[in-house]
Amino acid sequence: MSETDSTSSDERALRAHSALVDARAREPVLLDMRGVTLITDYFLICHGTSNVHIRGLADAVLEALEEDNLRPYGLEGYNDASWILIDYGDLIVHIFAEEEREFYALERLWSDAARVPTAAPREEENV
Repeated sequence: MSETDSTSSDERALRAHSALVDARAREPVLLDMRGVTLITDYFLICHGTSNVHIRGLADAVLEALEEDNLRPYGLEGYNDASWILIDYGDLIVHIFAEEEREFYALERLWSDAARVPTAAPREEENV
């Protein structure tokens, strides 16, 4: 991420969320981690329907934030595509296969974090 970057963590999180919705992510959830942990401001969690879809979701986030000259500090799991983690420092994006999302249950693990309301369409509209 560029040191001269003028977008706030709120804007980054919403832009990444929008990119996931546009790419038809399943059940995207944005958690406000401020006050819960010092590691990041936001977790953005979703799942895809196949390895190709999961990689496509990661690509959508990377491309959307690249438009603001933002590059992740880290990218893990892209080749395996069962759990891709994209670390922007103040935003950590978790893109899972459905089974892994259920197993790791990050929303339950971090249940103290507030869910950020978004203007995302309902799940059945994503089908």
